[in-house]
Amino acid sequence: MRAEVLKGHLEFLLLAAIARQPSHGYGVVEAIRSATQGELDLAEGTVYPVLYRLEGAGLLTSSWTTVGGRRRRVYRLTRRGRARLARERREWTKFAGAVQAVTA
Repeated sequence: MRAEVLKGHLEFLLLAAIARQPSHGYGVVEAIRSATQGELDLAEGTVYPVLYRLEGAGLLTSSWTTVGGRRRRVYRLTRRGRARLARERREWTKFAGAVQAVTA
């Protein structure tokens, strides 16, 4: 999928993936890749700055964990993050319905 199609939706995708399962950055990339059967293959270099921004905005919280001797920062939604995700879902549903009405 073209990168410009994702513009404006990346935060929504990351919040949705983390809502399914708290995860570290690479785990979020893999979850999105798996859920979309490879259609969305995000670069880690694109994802990490957005995760940091979402955490700075109070939408995510993180904690360090060690798995197999490697430290990983695991992200979770905050209450504000869940509220933002719900709002984004409503907006996406309206947008997708409008596009479908025009293109069907």
